[in-house]
Amino acid sequence: MDQEEAGDGRHPLATSAISVSAAFEDDTGIAEARDMARTFLTRVQAVHGLPVSSRAMGMVQLVVSELVTNARKYAPGPCLLTLEIADGAARISVWDSSTTLPAILAPDPGRVGQHGLEIVAAVCVGFAIHREPVGKRITADVMLADDPGGALAGRQML
Repeated sequence: MDQEEAGDGRHPLATSAISVSAAFEDDTGIAEARDMARTFLTRVQAVHGLPVSSRAMGMVQLVVSELVTNARKYAPGPCLLTLEIADGAARISVWDSSTTLPAILAPDPGRVGQHGLEIVAAVCVGFAIHREPVGKRITADVMLADDPGGALAGRQML
């Protein structure tokens, strides 16, 4: 796993990015990706002073796990996970080499399996799938702070 982190410890509104990236080449990378997400959010809170709710910590790990699992299951070669902080949210981005775009299936309580992207889209405030020159990138945003005002009901596709 290769990691790079940007950010200089200045005030959270500083212009430098707060991000981390890593490539995963096998199924052991799924647990490493979850650990990377937890460590990243812990550092965001401790070093940059941004609040990260327990809900956000769990949701980011869930989304990372689901997206990296799908990339490892359905695409040949490595996948690239990038986590960054943008507009009070953790942006989770997973690139893989497959050109096949996944479909979010309609909810079906009788279906066994294939509920992952349905769940990801439901817990995120933004979700998008983009073709890349090689492969595709799936991006999802999870708010860092809990949202008692209900803005999550107004979530948007990226």
